[in-house]
Amino acid sequence: MLKHFFILCSGADRELLSTCSEGEQTKYVGIGATVFFTAVMAFLASAYALFTVFDNPYYAIAFGIVWALLIFNLDRFIVSTIRKRDNLWAEFLQASPRIILAMIIAIVISKPLEIKIFEKEINTVLLKEKNAMAIANKNQVTNYFKGDVTKNQSEIDSIKSTISKKEKEVADLYQSYITEAEGSAGTKKMGKGPIYKEKRDAHDLALRQLDSLKANSSKVIADKEARAKTLQADLDKKVADTKPIIEGFDGLMARINALGQLPLLPSLFIMLLFLAIETSPIIAKMLSPKGEYDFKLEDTETALRTHIEQNNHQRSLQKQTDADIYNRVYEDIRTEKELFDYKRKRAKELLEMQADAFVEKQKSVM
Repeated sequence: MLKHFFILCSGADRELLSTCSEGEQTKYVGIGATVFFTAVMAFLASAYALFTVFDNPYYAIAFGIVWALLIFNLDRFIVSTIRKRDNLWAEFLQASPRIILAMIIAIVISKPLEIKIFEKEINTVLLKEKNAMAIANKNQVTNYFKGDVTKNQSEIDSIKSTISKKEKEVADLYQSYITEAEGSAGTKKMGKGPIYKEKRDAHDLALRQLDSLKANSSKVIADKEARAKTLQADLDKKVADTKPIIEGFDGLMARINALGQLPLLPSLFIMLLFLAIETSPIIAKMLSPKGEYDFKLEDTETALRTHIEQNNHQRSLQKQTDADIYNRVYEDIRTEKELFDYKRKRAKELLEMQADAFVEKQKSVM
């Protein structure tokens, strides 16, 4: 059962191959098995590739089956259409388009499996890229809000600076009238004289101004600080909103690019392995000697070609013979008087009928 299945996969003529030796059949069983397992590898590779894109196993399996059938059909067609020749170079030229196609298929098949094999290394590369993207994104968002944040903070600092200056002024005035009362500065007369009263009034006025400034500024500062918190919340929200996008940077193209950043040699060996698997049926058939099946297939095709050529030649001869016969027949009857008189009579009748019809038409017009 398995033998018949692999022979079916090889694309060989089962009826013709059944008349060949056991060794010849085994050769095509091996070719068919290679074609089949290449399709299996194509299924695994394409299913994994689609799973990384859609993250849905049903879509991945469905597409994997379609892709595997496509690869299976192509490989089967490639192997079954190669004909053994006496010249190896001629066989290579015949198979060169198919070898190129096999190389393309091998590259397409190997890439998703390379991504799976080097998954841990690729995840490390993607993690570094995600971190770099997150930092760059945060810097970009910070720069976007920087103008508003800086302006708001400078206004708060300006108000606080004004209050600090006023507090220093009040403190200086307080120190001034105290030292005046003590007699350690100013007029250096101890007691609360006119100068003391003047300095005390100046201090009290400045203190009232300070209280008024603090009262007026407290609400402004509170609003500004609330504004600062709002801006910071907006900044954090913007960063949080873009975080899932960065975390989702894990698609097929991202992984292929990450794979390209890994050392080339391991990836190259895997690709060469699949190339060897994909081209092995073709190479095996090219390198194998011309076997019993090839001779019988060539005999069948040659017999059919000869039969068709004979039929075409016979039709050509028949056509030429018929033409010669008809030429002789018409040549003989051309000189017969009876045929000439008959045609003359019929032509005369036709002319008379045309003349009568013309006269009748002219009468109807008059």
